[in-house]
Amino acid sequence: MSTYLFQLSDLHIREPGRVAYGRIDTASFLRAAIESIAQCPQAPSALVITGDLCDFGREQEYVHLRELLADIRCPIYLLPGNHDCLSSLRLVFPEHDYLGASGPAHYSVAVGDLQLIALDSTVPGQSFGAIDQEAIAWLHDALKACGDRPVVLAMHHPPFLTQIGHMDEIGLLLGRAELAQLLGQFCNVERIICGHLHRAIETRFAGTIASTAPSPAHQVVLDLNPQAVSRWNLEPGGFRIHAWSKSAGLVTHNMPVGKFEGPYPFHAEAALID
Repeated sequence: MSTYLFQLSDLHIREPGRVAYGRIDTASFLRAAIESIAQCPQAPSALVITGDLCDFGREQEYVHLRELLADIRCPIYLLPGNHDCLSSLRLVFPEHDYLGASGPAHYSVAVGDLQLIALDSTVPGQSFGAIDQEAIAWLHDALKACGDRPVVLAMHHPPFLTQIGHMDEIGLLLGRAELAQLLGQFCNVERIICGHLHRAIETRFAGTIASTAPSPAHQVVLDLNPQAVSRWNLEPGGFRIHAWSKSAGLVTHNMPVGKFEGPYPFHAEAALID
């Protein structure tokens, strides 16, 4: 039996009829992403959305998000980002009791053969992220409770430097070393999956693989000059599929959002045509 954990991130949903940055209809991009997810041959076991669900954290934005997500039939797990308001999120999604009633939105839930652990890295009123000692202690207990069960750790802010300078300035600024020290004690953390960067990025961190997901809407411009200005573009959006099986382990696939030609069958004779 395989487990398919789908990941969306950085939706930046506005109220109906309003656009982000004065020109991006993020709701239309989310609709396209949901349609692309529905067309995947393998249905998701669950969907996790790793933060920046809405653009300003306003209650009506979350009401709009709830409407947009209504047709998804698998379990949905939400995680706040720096653009979110946790109190508004909890108010509009009251049945998502894993978010808790107060304090940070840390949680641990089973998704098929995987354990999804979400660590809330947001700092109220700030763009950067932080993990304090209470969060480290909570995560230690959550990881210990998993035994040898494979774990996917979800966060909004990535715990690594991406070399995109203006984003690293608002990355995980506190608790990175403590997180690495803790994760080094556990060999069953298969992935750390994050958002915030609006790009697909991978690196090694604390003996595992850490990554960020693209947004289904706008992407951060890839410019590794440390002094590069903050810019976005409309490169194709995407989402990720973290596929687990006992024989293959955890394999991550990046999927673009949209409709494309195909699929077409491969034929041996076609390959011989010049």
